[in-house]
Amino acid sequence: MNAAFQELMDIRDKPDNRVAEITGTDPVYSTRFRVGETGAAVLGAVGVAVSDIWEMKTGRRQSVTIDARGAAAALKSFAFLQARQADGSYETMLNSAAAATNYQITQPFPTRDGRWFLPHFGIEHLKDRVLGVLKCEPTLESVSAAVGQWDALALEEAIAEARACGGMVRENAEWLEHPHGRALAARPVVEIEKIADSDPEPFPAEGRALEGIRVLDLTRILAGPVAARTCAEHGADVLMVAAKRLPQIKNFVIDLSHGKRSCYLDLGVPEEAARLKELVREADVFSQGYRPEVLATRGFGPEELAALRPGLVYTTISCFGAHGPLRDRAGWEQVAQSVTGICHDGGVDHPALLPAPACDYTTGYLGAYGTLLALARRAVEGGSYHVNVSLCQSGMFLYRQGKVDYPGPDLDLSPTEAAELQMDSDTAYGAIRHLAPVIKFSETTPGWSRPSPALGSDAPEWLN
Repeated sequence: MNAAFQELMDIRDKPDNRVAEITGTDPVYSTRFRVGETGAAVLGAVGVAVSDIWEMKTGRRQSVTIDARGAAAALKSFAFLQARQADGSYETMLNSAAAATNYQITQPFPTRDGRWFLPHFGIEHLKDRVLGVLKCEPTLESVSAAVGQWDALALEEAIAEARACGGMVRENAEWLEHPHGRALAARPVVEIEKIADSDPEPFPAEGRALEGIRVLDLTRILAGPVAARTCAEHGADVLMVAAKRLPQIKNFVIDLSHGKRSCYLDLGVPEEAARLKELVREADVFSQGYRPEVLATRGFGPEELAALRPGLVYTTISCFGAHGPLRDRAGWEQVAQSVTGICHDGGVDHPALLPAPACDYTTGYLGAYGTLLALARRAVEGGSYHVNVSLCQSGMFLYRQGKVDYPGPDLDLSPTEAAELQMDSDTAYGAIRHLAPVIKFSETTPGWSRPSPALGSDAPEWLN
């Protein structure tokens, strides 16, 4: 059995440990890390959790199949997003020029003490904070020169003090010796904690696996939206909640919102925060990606919401996780790769990032997996649950799956392979072609009941 899959089945903790059929091997992309096989293990675990719920509803299990190449595509689904042109052809949707520039300079640079450091420039206000520390222009040459004037650890601390994002590139062994790495290593890659008692809530007998399940999605930019999109894939009513003032990246919004509805509520406005609490009273899942304690200070922490809605599954998605000395730091995919050792081992003669945002997507699917397991526990024994997943835990999970050789640069799925995995949708953004669900079930077909909505286009209310 795939070692990654077995680790996830141990979290599920059922004596039968029925397996998913995982086919295919790495390399899929030009990296030594087992991106496809690890992704297949995670998606296979999601499939088993869905089958568990299906068995609760119908008395029948489903077999689950996932291929490593399809899973690798699912770990960068935004890359398969295409828009229909006037002549009927489809072209890949690219990020804005500004976003492309920001990601170009989000890479490891050498430091004064012979190490490497990755500053993160993905969101404008955080970009400004990094530039304020570095005192440079947002160009490769200027950033490189500025980073080169710092010792790596001192720069990491200065970036954290400025409430910006970045990470010193570490070897994996160094990370595992760090107090934070030790804290994470002592815990499972998906944490599920029962935080309150409540009556059991069995799944309705009719409909898809998550039919009747209501999910509030307060997340942005990759990991969190992936988790909620996965719930929508299996029938949940997912309501995205955002404030108009919060920055978004359009292509990520389009690709990660299939099956969802979208409303605007600003937690800084008392009336709108009160409306969110009303939605919580009728929700099953509350998924959020804020730094630890940010929502708790506003009355939206896990214990507060579990008291408001007994039986709630509260899913927290973060970079550094819920434990350890770095837990209050913000971070992104690239930061997690940098601190956990993936970036250090990613290049041939210098650190390099993965060719896919595997930490983000893996964390999202792991968040969905934990949410599904918690809902299944609630159905039998009742209770409110807190699910915790993090980008750093996912990076550590990927790292411990070992390495493979790859033949050369620019490996990817072929256009023919990609086309077989795509589907068409008419959305608020026009006609698009995008990656379809990649998990195969013997009895049901995953899918989204509605196309990606325009942000804020729905009322802040549940469907009847």
